Amino acid sequence: MPGTENKITIQEAPTISMLFRERVRQSASQTAYVQFDIGTRQWQETTWSDMANEVGRWQAARQKDGLVAGDRVAIMAKNSRDWVVFDQAAAGLGLITVPLYTDDRPDNVSYIIQQTEAKLLVVDGRKQWRRLEGASDGLPSVQRIVSLTSIEEDDKPRDPRLESLNDWLFGLNGELITREEGGDELATIVYTSGTTGRPKGVMLSHTNILFNADASLTCASVVEDDVLLSFLPLSHMLERTAGYIMPMMVGARVAYARSVPQLGEDLVTIKPTILISVPRIYERVYGKIMSGLEKKSPIARKLFEMAVSVGWRRFEHEQGHAGWHPKLLLWPILNKLVASKVLEKLGGRMRLAVCGGAAISPEVSKLFVGLGLRVLQGYGMTEASPVVSVNRPWDNVPASIGTVLPGVEVRLGENQELMTRSPSVMLGYWKNEEATAATIVEDGWLKTGDKASIDDQGHIYITGRIKEIIVLSNGEKVPP
Repeated sequence: MPGTENKITIQEAPTISMLFRERVRQSASQTAYVQFDIGTRQWQETTWSDMANEVGRWQAARQKDGLVAGDRVAIMAKNSRDWVVFDQAAAGLGLITVPLYTDDRPDNVSYIIQQTEAKLLVVDGRKQWRRLEGASDGLPSVQRIVSLTSIEEDDKPRDPRLESLNDWLFGLNGELITREEGGDELATIVYTSGTTGRPKGVMLSHTNILFNADASLTCASVVEDDVLLSFLPLSHMLERTAGYIMPMMVGARVAYARSVPQLGEDLVTIKPTILISVPRIYERVYGKIMSGLEKKSPIARKLFEMAVSVGWRRFEHEQGHAGWHPKLLLWPILNKLVASKVLEKLGGRMRLAVCGGAAISPEVSKLFVGLGLRVLQGYGMTEASPVVSVNRPWDNVPASIGTVLPGVEVRLGENQELMTRSPSVMLGYWKNEEATAATIVEDGWLKTGDKASIDDQGHIYITGRIKEIIVLSNGEKVPP
């Protein structure tokens, strides 16, 4: 079975905090995360042992603030090891993480915080808080606001609840606390835009998330030596499950990209082996490749087209969709002259590229697959924790969204609507029984809102949207 090396199973660690503790036990001195430090202008590594110490300190600070199991805690910060520390500190104390998008509208954020009655809010910096403060009634449920960056003493006026992370943790040390029971307890409330109206809070348990990550690991080999570059927001379940929980299960290393504009530089520096993304990123790279080709000579352009064409034929042959052809003999030289040089711009070591959140265009997919990067398109939704189906390296039909994960069922309901059932299906929507009842129907089947077809081999094809909602290439859903 792929991806089982050094893997911590859901049976060994039925809660998110138990998974973290077991990974720390097995891999204490190994690098867990890599992050760019603005002060030193260097990439810095953090070991699993270092992470455990930080989680213990954050837990001590939360206990000092009187937070108890069941309380909601919110974070509005970019991807970083602090994001993971925040979540693990919460999981170990039985607190419920409420992730917020860093660029969400202040009124949306205010609504989420007020509906969940979050008591702690962690933000990237004071300016971010001031945006929220000006668009709310002061968020009365919030007892403490922690800024990950420092706050100058003369930075007035200032909300008395606002404190820098260094001040909040000053003088604190604490042993790592692990919650061993409650796999089916609520772990997080993730707000999704859905289709219309106010965002809905998807309630996910530890089991929901861990089952999904565990099942995803059977779909491709992910091992301890792998390096993932994280840039999709951790407030999105695709990144949280596949780019945070899944690597933790096998002890793989995660590096945090500085920003999307700097992604090209970070790919070359970090040299990731696995990339998890939405179509927008592949489209950006595709656009740069195509614009660069326009400046090349006609011979160079012809050579590039030949490399993609032969590479695609090679892929079809490997998948068993086409027979052998003499043109395949050209691949070694085309790979050396063209394909390998293009993939060097992605770091040169990438062996697995997963695409989800929206459909990737056929021409973009064909280019990368033809150059030797096996892009695996998948499908999911927040309400399913999130992965429902994905292509496999050995069974890759790029036009499809793959086949279901082990333990996941799908069927076509009324109007060819794709429906799914599994241990990954959410507990329901937070304080919204009506929406829950409309989405999870008889016998636990989740309605996706997408029309689909399924072929004889089980490959699923999305054919439309029940309510004709437009899914953008960055994964956002908007009404026409």
